[in-house]
Amino acid sequence: MPTVDDILEHIGDFHFFQKQTFFLLSLLSVTFAPIYVGIVFLGFTPDHRCRNPGVAGLSQRCGWSRDEELNYTVPGLGAEGDAFTRQCRRYEVDWNQSALGCVDPLAGLATNSSHLPLGPCGHGWVYDSPGSSIVTEFNLVCSNSWMLDLVQSAVNVGFFIGSMGIGYIADRFGRKLCLLITILINATSGVLMAISPTYTWMLIFRLIQGLVSKAGWVIGYILITEFVGLSYRRTVGILYQAAFTMGLLVLTGVAYALPHWRWLQFTVTLPNFCFLLYYWCLPESPRWLITQNKNAKAMKIIKHIAKKNRKRLPASLQSLRPDEEVGKKLDPSFLDLVRTPQIRKHTLILMYNWFTSSVLYQGLIMHMGLAGGDIYLDFFYSALVEFPAALIIILTIDRIGRRYPWAGSNMVAGAACLASVFIPDDLQWLKVTVACLGRMGITLAYEMVCLVNTELYPTFIRNLGVLVCSSMCDIGGILTPFLVYRLTDVWHELPLMVFVVGLIAGGLVLLLPETKGKTLPETIEEVENMQRPRKSKEKMIYLQVKKLDIPLS
Repeated sequence: MPTVDDILEHIGDFHFFQKQTFFLLSLLSVTFAPIYVGIVFLGFTPDHRCRNPGVAGLSQRCGWSRDEELNYTVPGLGAEGDAFTRQCRRYEVDWNQSALGCVDPLAGLATNSSHLPLGPCGHGWVYDSPGSSIVTEFNLVCSNSWMLDLVQSAVNVGFFIGSMGIGYIADRFGRKLCLLITILINATSGVLMAISPTYTWMLIFRLIQGLVSKAGWVIGYILITEFVGLSYRRTVGILYQAAFTMGLLVLTGVAYALPHWRWLQFTVTLPNFCFLLYYWCLPESPRWLITQNKNAKAMKIIKHIAKKNRKRLPASLQSLRPDEEVGKKLDPSFLDLVRTPQIRKHTLILMYNWFTSSVLYQGLIMHMGLAGGDIYLDFFYSALVEFPAALIIILTIDRIGRRYPWAGSNMVAGAACLASVFIPDDLQWLKVTVACLGRMGITLAYEMVCLVNTELYPTFIRNLGVLVCSSMCDIGGILTPFLVYRLTDVWHELPLMVFVVGLIAGGLVLLLPETKGKTLPETIEEVENMQRPRKSKEKMIYLQVKKLDIPLS
């Protein structure tokens, strides 16, 4: 009996139905971008200072300019590296007292203003920003700055928990039902986050978004790869990730037009409600239906695909069997990922690469938001360079292979981070160029680890291997906000020094076997033999043939 892949060769493996489905599912990837890295705009931290009651009245009475007001009333101005004092401390002075003059009002209180006592910002802060963000509304600065880190960590905790359960749910109840449920919860929690009255409620709804949003993105990825033929599966997977990059560009424009975080959150969430219409637009995966012994429903969907593609389904192909024959059942275990030498090496290297890819990708985006330049242009330019990364993968993986482009991209990302540390601020164009190069490198590495992970495990532990290794991506995402924001407080370029871990990741990739042109391994033995030179194997077979021929001559 034919498999689904056999049938797709006759009814179209990437024709009208698949192209339409790919477009619809790619919209899910577009709307996932604001959830993954939207913290750059939602949690933007503008320059700020302590609010001092009485300063505004004194400034108005004396006719001060803004610069004069800051110079007279804000401590730490002009002191190199004294941002904490400038933003989080105030003079312990009663600015309402009439004894204060208009020219150097603090001169009568102390010979040197540095001798005046300083205290915390007891009356809030003044923010130099025309819009609003989570930071400005909930005052997530100074001693509360860690609460901003927690917002992004919460969504990554949601990614981690949601991804752990999505495989079981989608396999148990079907791709379509699971997709629609995640869309509904994602849309609802996103709107509730936009109208949250307190920081705590906002954090809870952000966590819920994380629980379902990445899960929905993964289901969309699974669906599109199950609807297309074998020869197109890798390409649509890469283009599906490229749609995420398109989402980054859209996010930049929307954030520029809507500088208020609640309206921004509401706007980027609203399209998710439209995706509920997919109930009528997308069928269930026929491959999943076959695994559930629902062959009649699967065949009905296949006939629908053939009709959409204007193809006729031959009568000889109107019976189905699973893509893989059922043999001896093997129960996967976590120990299988470390029991044998080669698989253990694969597991450790892949886990490290997932971790570093996440830290560098999210870290570079967050660090860019703290760079002090035009955040919208910088974000836009760095997003654009992700498109060449996808093109490079498509052009090289079947020509050069996986290992060298993957290792090279990691090394480029690490080297770019290191180089950025030593580029002076007056060479801003060079800083931006090197940053974009690093962004392209880590994007390429990120997409490559997604691809290669499935090719380095045998069938019965493949899903488990991808699940365990990719979970390090979410753990990296949990740690990244604290890493970036706290190290930046010490020295602005310090996170970039940490990001050189990409160089190590590139070196470790070279220890993995090349998988270009190789079929997916079925057994542990096949994986253990992947790095044996092919020539030796051919020579061994040749000698056996000669030995068998000798008695016959």
